[in-house]
Amino acid sequence: MAEKKIVLTYEGLQSLENELQELKTVRRKEVAEKIKEARGQGDLSENAEYDAAKEEQAEIETRIVELEKILRNAQVIDEDEVNVDVINLGCRVKIYDMEFDEELDYAIVGSTEADPSEGKISNESPVGAALIGHKVGDVVEVEVPEGKLEFKILEIYR
Repeated sequence: MAEKKIVLTYEGLQSLENELQELKTVRRKEVAEKIKEARGQGDLSENAEYDAAKEEQAEIETRIVELEKILRNAQVIDEDEVNVDVINLGCRVKIYDMEFDEELDYAIVGSTEADPSEGKISNESPVGAALIGHKVGDVVEVEVPEGKLEFKILEIYR
């Protein structure tokens, strides 16, 4: 069975590649040094530093495998080619929240890059999925666990 393509912006791709490089070249060496130092302290059966270092090593290796899988299955969005006539992956959108009387600015990204605190929402999230395909001026109703939200699309841009 083919693995699911993971949609990334170029910025997201760079971020994941940098994280992978950091884990492989810096963090692996740091944790190997911690393990070496802990071994030098003698009895490993009661050595908390050794156990912690081995656990950290396992977490790093797990993240490396996860990042390599993401990058292997990545489909990068060319943001210069994103159509800004309608909301799509890779575009930014300014919307008006009709309930809370406020403007919001979001980038529509793949689920791997989503971080609402940075204004990046997933195309698979309820709000992101509801916005996809709509144009400036449209009012979009979004069903969320708390009820219904209404947004008016003010602007679509790169």
